[in-house]
Amino acid sequence: MKRVTLFAGHYGSGKTNIAVNYALKLHAEGKAVKIADLDIVNPYFRTKDSAAELEAAGIELISPAFANSNVDLPALPQEVYGLVQNREFYAIMDIGGDERGALALGRYRPYILEENNFEMVFVANFYRPLTRSAEEALEVMREIEAAGGIPFTAIVNNSNIGSETTADDIRATEDEIKKLSELTSLPVLFTSVKEDLAKQFEGESVLPLNLQKKIIS
Repeated sequence: MKRVTLFAGHYGSGKTNIAVNYALKLHAEGKAVKIADLDIVNPYFRTKDSAAELEAAGIELISPAFANSNVDLPALPQEVYGLVQNREFYAIMDIGGDERGALALGRYRPYILEENNFEMVFVANFYRPLTRSAEEALEVMREIEAAGGIPFTAIVNNSNIGSETTADDIRATEDEIKKLSELTSLPVLFTSVKEDLAKQFEGESVLPLNLQKKIIS
């Protein structure tokens, strides 16, 4: 378990939903958690959308001042520096989509690399355009790494087709996530599944998603 966990991926991969659910999971385990929205690219689905769920759980959310308003400026709050510098709690960071979103990492990279207690996680959804294969996903990974300056250390299989996703749909992507793991020599941290499908993956490393309405965002 690393202190700082960053989730990045292609647009529509579901990284925001993964970040929120992962933060809720750590909190349920008794860990002190804070989460930051670093997405300065996509104003339409943000961690801010889950502010009520996070507040109810007692998890502090750090997000741009104009998130979820009719103004969207590419500015990040100063509190994010405290997120990477204060080592008394676990930090979850939701990174903007693709390489443009990863550029926001630049200002925090020195602190993250200096502490060297981070997990940089690529969220893969093989049902999304441009990441339908391990090779395509790898190309996106390399672009994000180049822009953000932080290497990926793990991958997550978040392959889904929204609310219609079945266990068979997820199983059908197991070969691709395994291939991506082999191509990158990175471990698969977990597979995300809708909460109502979790029993069909009992005994496996999965993260049940309880915010189902936002599964593909």
